[in-house]
Amino acid sequence: MALWQLYVIVGIACIILEMVAPSMFFLNLSFAGFLTAIIAMYVKGWVALALIFVGLSILSILFLRPLLLKSRQDKAQTGMEGKYIGKVVKVKEPVSKSAGAITIYDERWEARCEGEETIPEGADVKITKYESLVLTVERI
Repeated sequence: MALWQLYVIVGIACIILEMVAPSMFFLNLSFAGFLTAIIAMYVKGWVALALIFVGLSILSILFLRPLLLKSRQDKAQTGMEGKYIGKVVKVKEPVSKSAGAITIYDERWEARCEGEETIPEGADVKITKYESLVLTVERI
């Protein structure tokens, strides 16, 4: 088996590990493995290739991983965080610490406020968090 084939196998194995345990760590190692496979076509010493692989892995983890994690966090703002949290909505039924409702996207949601006040029907409120099927709001 040629050395470049070994590093291609390492790259594929790291991609599979990344799919099993998504941590943006093994993706960096697979990137280093594929680059080392390309370099292995020109460099024949296994010690030199091992050092190149380690060096590329470290560089990839130091520089590429933060970019991948930031991209991942930006995409994580979907679901409840991206669709509801921070939105300004109207109160449908007076909202207090124990009861109330709002409408958002023509949907009725149970709502609560954290303070002791009661927010009247028709008031504008901002959604601050959610727990299960209850949204927490604050008066604007």
